[in-house]
Amino acid sequence: MPVATTYASAEIGVDSPLVSVEAEVSPGLPRIQIVGMPETAVRESKDRVKAAITSCGFDFPSKRIIVNLAPADLPKSGGRYDLAIAVAILGAAGSLPREIMQDLELLGELSLTGEIRAVRGVLPAALNNKQRDPDTRKLMIVPAGNSMEAGLAQSTDVRTASSLSTLAAFLKGMDTLPVPASCIVPQPDNAYPGLSEVRGQAAAKRALCIAAAGGHNLLMIGPPGTGKTMLATRLPGLMPPMSLEESLEVASLISVSHQRFDPGSLGRRPFRSPHHTASAAAMVGGSNPPMPGEISLAHQGILFLDELPEYSRHVLEVLREPLESGEIWISRAARQVRYPARFQLVAAMNPCPCGYLGDERRECECTADSIQRYRSRVSGPLLDRIDLHVEVPPLPGGTLSGRQQTASATADSTVCELVQRASELMKQRQGVVNSMLTGSDIEKVCVLSERDRQFLDQSVTRLGISTRGYFKILKVARTIADLAGEKHIATGHLAEALGYRRLDRQQLQ
Repeated sequence: MPVATTYASAEIGVDSPLVSVEAEVSPGLPRIQIVGMPETAVRESKDRVKAAITSCGFDFPSKRIIVNLAPADLPKSGGRYDLAIAVAILGAAGSLPREIMQDLELLGELSLTGEIRAVRGVLPAALNNKQRDPDTRKLMIVPAGNSMEAGLAQSTDVRTASSLSTLAAFLKGMDTLPVPASCIVPQPDNAYPGLSEVRGQAAAKRALCIAAAGGHNLLMIGPPGTGKTMLATRLPGLMPPMSLEESLEVASLISVSHQRFDPGSLGRRPFRSPHHTASAAAMVGGSNPPMPGEISLAHQGILFLDELPEYSRHVLEVLREPLESGEIWISRAARQVRYPARFQLVAAMNPCPCGYLGDERRECECTADSIQRYRSRVSGPLLDRIDLHVEVPPLPGGTLSGRQQTASATADSTVCELVQRASELMKQRQGVVNSMLTGSDIEKVCVLSERDRQFLDQSVTRLGISTRGYFKILKVARTIADLAGEKHIATGHLAEALGYRRLDRQQLQ
């Protein structure tokens, strides 16, 4: 009996490997058998496919039907294979022409009436198809509900269909299918508030500018109500706009997650703020099949952890590797999935359990032991990976009610221009922001004079700073110099960078 072959694509993280869908209709007892490592939702597709085919006016073959999803060792999950299975069965039964099917990649879940429903992961699949060689590229048919998402790929090899009937008419040459409108990732608007609304806290504002320019991780320490959360929410508005490639990476992660694809969020840097009760799986990703966690949803943006010591020690420790590598591998028995996780960590904590250590307005009630236990909830290796440690003290009396004016919107734009200019300088010089400098890059762009080298070596030894902390200081100093428009790192830049390593010392002062 003839075999009809068409194609779909699997969803393995943000990768979309091609899946061959073969169908054979042969004499025998009426039944549908799906092979090729299908999971529950795929096995159930036979009932949806049968109802959809009959609802669209086709005769469903009362014979033995075998559907093979290849490669057989790749797990298949979800309803994304429904459309390809239905078309392959109709091709094998002779209801649709088989010749054109081998040049198609079909994605979509079928309703019982034959409507094609939207599925996850269309954007990564469209981008993957666009990157193939012209000889192996397929004509993609995606649900009309994914039109905006598919349009981001800006590919001429994508069409949308709303039902199995309209797709069948297209395959018979009786109708055409619309091309999704080419969607350009918009430039972000002023969705995030600026520093103009923040009074006081000049040191923290300075640290925010350094973090935004160089992509550095930041920890703010201070009593409750001093503006740590307010400052953190201002950071995305200071960061340089995302490139097209970065925007598509972020959109692809949203596409494969359980979040609703929102065109209004395109071009904006993510800002994720998980609650301190979040589990390790929620943070790095998990479930079966593995889904992206908070660190991946914060890719190219901010992961804000308020009340840092309140998070589980295990949850905080799983952040250590992604902070260095910029990705996370989630391993399960049947598969291993990689998600990008190039996020910028911003955290806030109190100086003690009650929060008022060092506050002149209110006496601290904590014992030395309780303070030590509270601080030890955040491990040294994690603190070592945070570039900037900045204090956020209580505001002086009269700062809020006085006539002192906040920075103007013009000053906000000036800060953003300064940050963007420094970031562009970094990318022109070494291709990445300073926080991502490797060892060989540091030797080239963080050159010190002999006097400054001795100053840094002595300071690192005296303060008990680790080797990783030493290189963090060099990176931050390079960013400070770039913000100042200086070609070389000077003593003042090193001294300021050393001032941001407060928690690297043997004891908090």
